[in-house]
Amino acid sequence: MRLTTKGRYAVTAMIDLAYHSKAVPVTLTEIAARQTISLSYLEQLFARLRKAGIITGVRGPGGGYQLSRLPKDINIAEIILAVDEPIDSTKCGGKANCNKDNQPCLTHDLWVGLSNQIKIYLENISLAEVLAKAPMDIMIKNLHHDEVQLINIQSGFM
Repeated sequence: MRLTTKGRYAVTAMIDLAYHSKAVPVTLTEIAARQTISLSYLEQLFARLRKAGIITGVRGPGGGYQLSRLPKDINIAEIILAVDEPIDSTKCGGKANCNKDNQPCLTHDLWVGLSNQIKIYLENISLAEVLAKAPMDIMIKNLHHDEVQLINIQSGFM
């Protein structure tokens, strides 16, 4: 499987959103700064994620984005497919016209099988599972100063 930047950035942004939007909506500017992803690129990805019903936009002051469902109910394949990223290992894009005579190549079925296995694997991994395995020191390092103060107050460190 050849996962491009589009799919990787979409998953990364969704993990960031899941982590930071527990209490309030998150702006794309915040995600862009924390994950070093272009704001215009995130706007394109989030338009597709919103169209797929994975996220919702919140308008007005304090607005931004939040997940439309719980992280445990969103799988990684769904995110990748929402940004039009095919989960496909074939050279022909699954069309079975790999050879010059528009016939499948000798290994076409092998690559189709691999693509199916990858899709099944990603369908069985939720956003919550990836978030649970994310290094917390990196997540905390990427918090804004006011978020760190709020965590410290809630934890009794201040």
